[in-house]
Amino acid sequence: MNYVQPIRELHMIEVMKVELHKRSLRDYLLFVVGINTGLRISDILKLRVCDVANVSHITVVETKTGKRKRFLVNSNLQHEFKTYTSWMDVEEHLFTSRHHTGKPISRVQAYRILNSVAASVGLSEIGTHTLRKTFGYHFYQKTKDIALLQKLFNHSSPSVTLKYIGITQDMMDDAMEEFTL
Repeated sequence: MNYVQPIRELHMIEVMKVELHKRSLRDYLLFVVGINTGLRISDILKLRVCDVANVSHITVVETKTGKRKRFLVNSNLQHEFKTYTSWMDVEEHLFTSRHHTGKPISRVQAYRILNSVAASVGLSEIGTHTLRKTFGYHFYQKTKDIALLQKLFNHSSPSVTLKYIGITQDMMDDAMEEFTL
């Protein structure tokens, strides 16, 4: 299994958004939901229009843990949902497959979409988990609240969360860069 990284540079997040939007509004929204919620791809792909239409919070039962999770839909994401779902049926999946009518895209297809666009803009070590890690990385950079992020991610310790979002690697890289004999 390959180890994926968060997208650390804000300008590269914007580049990804632009490239995904050129391709497909669905693919763009998949990326935006992931980096703004921190949900796992398995939980994102299950979302239906009725889950996100005109709501301030979304509630999901996490596929991995079986735990119920409720999170705020910020005003920017509310606008994106409204624009995207305006023509859709309320029971329709947000990220409907073009080949399997009525079903969401697969996790593998989500990976292909993200990895293809990432490669085209010069990013490597990108996968579906990059979305969750990107959320965590930038949440931590803005708030420095590792305890809250640990709780959001349901991790066992702050050190697990720091490693997960790439902060531990950043610290090691910085230390090695400054080390000379």
